[in-house]
Amino acid sequence: MANHKSALKRAGQNERRRMRNKAVKTTVKNEVKSVRQAVADGNTADTSALLNQAKATIDKAAKKGVLHKRTAARKVSRLAKMVNAASA
Repeated sequence: MANHKSALKRAGQNERRRMRNKAVKTTVKNEVKSVRQAVADGNTADTSALLNQAKATIDKAAKKGVLHKRTAARKVSRLAKMVNAASA
């Protein structure tokens, strides 16, 4: 455990950031899951709207540094590929 004042502050900052990152990652997972579920159900009308919403969430997570930019690009690419295959 931290003993110095600066180390205690750093530990608190790390914990707050961890909780914020956890919330963002959970949101990304839920958005991706909703797109995958819509594709599995065959809801072609909802998939494009859900895909756009998921893209925005993933891009925001990458912008904040929660996800790496390549990880975000890979997730968006795979979702778009899935939606396009389902609609074709």
